[in-house]
Formats: sequence, structure tokens, C-alpha cells
Amino acid sequence: MTSQKTELEEALAGLTPYLAWAFGFAFLSSFLIFAPTLYMFEVYDRVINSRSVNTLLMLTIGVVLAYVVMEISDWARAQTMQAALMRFDRLLADRVMEAIYASQLRSAQGLVAQPMNDFKTIRDFFHNPVLVSAMEAPMALVFLLTLYAIHPWAGTFALLGGLVQFALTWLNERTTTPALMAANKTAMEAQKYANNTLRHAEVMHAMGMYGAVKSRWSLKQLDFLALQALASDRSAVFQALTKFMQHTMASMMLGLGAWLTLENKLPGGAGTIIVASVLGGRITTPLVQAIAQWRPVVNARDAWQRLNRLLSSVPAQPMGMPLPAPRGTLTVENMVAGPPGSQVSLVRGVNLRLDPGQVMAVIGPSASGKTSLARLLTGLWPCTVGKVRLDGADMHAWRKTELGPSVGYLPQGVELLQGTVAENIARFGDIDMNRIEEAARAVGLHDFIMKLPQGYDTDIARDGAALSGGYRQRVALARAFYGKPVFVVLDEPNASLDEAGDKALLRAMEHFKALGTTMVVITHRASVLSVCDLVLLMRDGAQQAFGPRDEVLSGLRAA
Repeated sequence: MTSQKTELEEALAGLTPYLAWAFGFAFLSSFLIFAPTLYMFEVYDRVINSRSVNTLLMLTIGVVLAYVVMEISDWARAQTMQAALMRFDRLLADRVMEAIYASQLRSAQGLVAQPMNDFKTIRDFFHNPVLVSAMEAPMALVFLLTLYAIHPWAGTFALLGGLVQFALTWLNERTTTPALMAANKTAMEAQKYANNTLRHAEVMHAMGMYGAVKSRWSLKQLDFLALQALASDRSAVFQALTKFMQHTMASMMLGLGAWLTLENKLPGGAGTIIVASVLGGRITTPLVQAIAQWRPVVNARDAWQRLNRLLSSVPAQPMGMPLPAPRGTLTVENMVAGPPGSQVSLVRGVNLRLDPGQVMAVIGPSASGKTSLARLLTGLWPCTVGKVRLDGADMHAWRKTELGPSVGYLPQGVELLQGTVAENIARFGDIDMNRIEEAARAVGLHDFIMKLPQGYDTDIARDGAALSGGYRQRVALARAFYGKPVFVVLDEPNASLDEAGDKALLRAMEHFKALGTTMVVITHRASVLSVCDLVLLMRDGAQQAFGPRDEVLSGLRAA
């Protein structure tokens, strides 16, 4: 029973026509390598003996034409491989991006760069000299058979040399691969550590932490360099041995041909000696190139394996049946859940219902599961038990590209993307200034934006660094309310707001409540409770109370 092909293998199978044509062009080009050898043989044999200028002229024209065809074949092979690369990119680029995106949602470990680099490594391998050598390798068999036709000893000597070269290649793989894999793993760990720590450069600088952090990174970097040096040293030894074998074999083939000629066992005389020597060197050329370029082969193989694991761990999602736009009825049924891939339940026993236009406040002490509940209500996390439904449909299973315009979400840690104010508010979709200004005015942000250097076209830089914390939060609020979504989840929306911002938030909530937007607001401040109809009290990840605002608050005061 054959195992099912992976997505990478299926994509590679789709390139079969391109690879077949490229192989044909490479074979033709390598076959024409015979041309200068035959030219040399004919010049030494026919031209010198006949002293015919016409023969020399015709042979010269023939060999030049062979060179032209050979170069055209090389160009055609390169163009075909470029077309194969473009096809490979069209088949997988979007899928790889989707897998990275889905993996980030699951783990949020910041490993975006590695899969992207792996995909680039595989694409770059389409132009690697090793691949060209592999396409030209069958011609080495033709050269070997030609040597056997010249004399069995010449063929046997070349075959033994080729086997020694193969043994060197195999030993090179066995001795350098473990060190290379360890070096790559250590390099990835060092890069991940640097990425995660340098994101907090301001905190590190303020508290003098840079020296200690740099020391830890340096240790990881030194481990990487030591392993890389070990692999490089081992590889250098085998490259030296390979070059020694290559040069020695060429000379020995020449010497063998001369001895066979002296013994009258080699037809063709001096010309045949040169032909045998040239062909003997050509037999080992693909292996020599493979050894010289072995590190990219190992890197491409490792990248292939890592990318395969990523795509296997995040299967492509089927399109599914389109669902009608939701109206905003939220139901939670006996929900038990935790982070994806974890056995720990951070939220349990939650049951509630919100009708369109109702606003629910989620209150409770720190670490009571409120932020986890927000991720579950927006469908970012799946439920272990129970369901979160919007108009009866599972929030987690609903395709976010379809559901997204109907949902607004403000996370506890405000995250703005690099781009303009308008692009961030519009969620990087089509720029509709009327809708953008409407959302900005709803949160009291329009006047501030108009005072910026380029107004709505002001670039706010990465993570919104060009704005203060309060205004970053207001931009994120405008983004959450953009397009009049029917369901909005706000996690600590007034955490960074001043009094004016707090009042603007209340006005926005009242405005969208009147429009029929269902809202869930996680808060530690009592100011937003005036807009809320319902209150959910969380404690230790469990639902402690749920019901009308005044009823729940009265119960808390009585307790």
C-alpha cells in the first residue's frame, strides 16, 4: 500500500513536464560535450594525416555549430527551470502563507521567518548546480560505455575512480550532516531568542538588561559557530580528497592510455589517449560538483522536511458552504476550553445567550479567564467541550474571511500593523473614506487624525509606534467598529484611555448598541457598566454568575 503524497510532493509531481524538458535539454547539452573531444580526435587523426585544409574547415564549422546548440540548450534548460520555479511558487506560496498564519494562531511563537526562509531555500534549489549535475549524470554512463569500447581496462579504471568518488560523497554526507543539522538548529534557537528579546529593547535599555541578554545570545551564537566550523572542517577534508582524486585520475588515465599504446592495445594512437583521458574526467564531474555543493543540498533537504511538517500539522481547510451574514445572536453552550494543543482548561462551565443589540460586561479578578473567554467568543480558540455559536453557526469553524467583516475585536494587547491610519482602520481592505471617518468619529478620533502630518494617510509605523498608547487604543477601537459589525468583543477597551477617551468609548458603545450590535466588554472599570444589559462574573476560569446587570451587581454587593 503506497503512502499518500504530501502537498510538497504533489506540487513537485505537477512539475514533471517542466523537469522532463529540462532533463532533455541538459542531456543534449552534455552529449554535445563530445564535440570538442571528437574534434580533437579528428584533427589529430584525419587532418594531420591528410593535411586537408577543407577537412579542417568543415570540422571547425561543425564544432562551432555544436557549441551554439549546446549554449542554446543550456539557456533553454535554465528558462524551463525558471518556469518550473514560478509554477511551484504559484502552487504553494499562498498555501505556505496560510499555514504560517494558522500556526501563529495556534502557538504565537513568532516563527514566521523560518518557514519563509525554508520555502525560499527550496525555490532557490531549482537553480542549484547540483540539480544541473543530476540532470547531466546519465551522460556519465554514456562516457563510461565509450571508455569500455575503447578498452576494458580504461573503462574499469574510470569505474573504480567513480566508485571512490561516490564513497567520498557518502562519507561526506555521513560525517557532515549531523554537525550541519545541529548547527542549523542552534542558529534557529539563537535567532528566535534574539527576535523575542529585541522586541522589548526599551525595557531592556531602561533597566540595563542588554548586557545579560547579549551574553546569553552570545553563548548560543558561539555554539552555532563551533558546530558550523566542525561541519566546514570535515567538508573541507573531503573536498580536498575529491580534488586529489580528480587530478590523479586524469593523469593516471593519460598514463594508462600511453601504456596501452606502447603495448599496441589501444587503437587510434595518441588521439585515443587524449579522448580516454578527457572522458575519464567527465565521468566524475557530476560527483565532484555534488560534493562541492553538498551544503545547499543538506539545507534544501532540511527545509523540505520542516516545511512538510508545517503543512502536515496545518491541513488546508475546505471552502465549505457559504453562510448568510449573521444578525448577532450569541449563544455559549456549556463551554470548556483552553489554549490550542494544551490539556489545561482555562475556561469552563460557561452558558449564556445574547440577543442582537445586547451588551454584556465580563468582570472578575485577574487570571479569572476573561481574556481566554474573549479568544473563544471570537473563534480564535476551539472549544474542548461545548460550542460558541453566532446565529447558530460554530464561531471557530466559520471561515474568518467570510465572517470577519461582521465581527469586531479589540485584544487586550493592542496590535496595529505597519501602514497608514486609514489602512489600519479599514482592516487593510478597500479604502472607503466615508466608512473610515464614520468609525473614527464614533470613537472621537477624527479631530486628532486631522492634526497628524498627513491626516488619515499618516504612516503609524510598526505596532503603531508613532502614536501614544491611548491613541493606539482608539485606532484599534475604530478598527473594531469599522463597517458596523453585528458582533464586537472588547478586551479592556479603556485600559489606556484618559477621561475624554473613556467618554468617547461610552458614546461609541451607545451608538452601536442602538444600531443593533451585540457587544461583549471585558473590563475592570465600572464606567462602562452603565451601557451594559448583562453581566458575567468569572472566577478561577468558571462562570460564577450571569444575568441582568443590576441583579448580578446587587448579588455582589450583598455578598
